[in-house]
Amino acid sequence: MIHSFTSIHPDARLAPDVRVDPFTMIHKNVEIGAGTWIGSNVTIMEGARIGKNCRIFPGAVVSADPQDLKFDGEETTVQIGDNTTIREFVTIHRGTRDRWTTRVGRNCMILAYSHIAHDCIIGDNCILSNNSQVAGHVVLGDWVILGGMCAIHQFVRVGSHVFLGGGSLVGKDIPPYIKAARMPLSYSGVNSVGLKRRGFTIDKINHILDIYRVIYNKGMNTSQALEFLEEEFPASDERDEIVAFIRESGRGIIKRYSKTSFDEDYAD
Repeated sequence: MIHSFTSIHPDARLAPDVRVDPFTMIHKNVEIGAGTWIGSNVTIMEGARIGKNCRIFPGAVVSADPQDLKFDGEETTVQIGDNTTIREFVTIHRGTRDRWTTRVGRNCMILAYSHIAHDCIIGDNCILSNNSQVAGHVVLGDWVILGGMCAIHQFVRVGSHVFLGGGSLVGKDIPPYIKAARMPLSYSGVNSVGLKRRGFTIDKINHILDIYRVIYNKGMNTSQALEFLEEEFPASDERDEIVAFIRESGRGIIKRYSKTSFDEDYAD
């Protein structure tokens, strides 16, 4: 299962049925779970923790040192969940003392040439399409889909079940359950197609739509909209998740699109 042209550090721990193709290098302090396949010319560096039944395609680099001037050689990790696929030339950097790890969840697909920087937390069942660029300290919830060539600013948070249009530049937080697109990046409706595919009922989707009508269509500022939702809307997991996400946002959330939209992050 291990090709003779590979280089595996004697301290690396690989499950007995891990398959490793030629010209791959696996450093010390690496753990790889059962059923995982690693293609040719892959580099897996110190601190990688790779789950079961993963697939890592040629040219990928996992757990390289973070591109952060504050990094001082501290012992940190990259954690890759079970059943995750990492395609050609993806780079995933290990954490710093901020979170001590970079984590990619289970059942994810990280497509070719994508980059996940230090201290990112990627949820389960996420898809990062080709050439997605995710800066440090970013958090993506479960079931997030990034279109090709998206670029996400450091410290941004993206809520669960978000669909992000290809080529998007993301400088603000994106609340759960929505689509985001246009330039500057704007609210583009609820991700109803994705939610239907994941078993959300029509009533539940309409409930989420009503919540976002208050936030984006009623002419209220964000604080007023959140107060209205808490006072006037029936409690639900979705309402509470959306309200909590917006209240905890450090960068502010994306706006509704208009012809006069102006994003302060790009005002320089």
